[in-house]
Amino acid sequence: MAEVQRRPGRLGPPPPTSVKPSAPRFEPVDREKTCPLLLRVFTKVGDHHADGDFAVRGKEPKDEVQIYTWMDATLRELTDLVKEVAPEARRRDAILSFAFVYPDKCGRFVVREVGRTFSYPNGRLPDSGSKAFGNLSFQIGDYVDVAILTQ
Repeated sequence: MAEVQRRPGRLGPPPPTSVKPSAPRFEPVDREKTCPLLLRVFTKVGDHHADGDFAVRGKEPKDEVQIYTWMDATLRELTDLVKEVAPEARRRDAILSFAFVYPDKCGRFVVREVGRTFSYPNGRLPDSGSKAFGNLSFQIGDYVDVAILTQ
């Protein structure tokens, strides 16, 4: 039987010697030359929609906003667009919680939160506003659910 050598003060296996490269960043698109995608955004005050609200195609929630945008669009850009159509999102204390809605392997819809932004950014409290769709594993055809949270 092989004996495992342990160094004093060290628990567990040694750290891996190879360092994995960081996740690839999504390349910005040339918005003058690239056709935008249609983003179906559903807003709700207080909480995200339930998974079952998206179960039947054509019977999605009624509070839909359709936005043309690109994969390099950030959550801050989307926040500003949502504020144009949802008065609750314009409140000073509003927080917008973004979630992607997509079918899982069994065909049931999943609502997965991907980030939060403040309606009015605050340098002291960082948010997810700089995250781009392409870096958040957004797939064309997914919906975006925005919960508008106020205090």
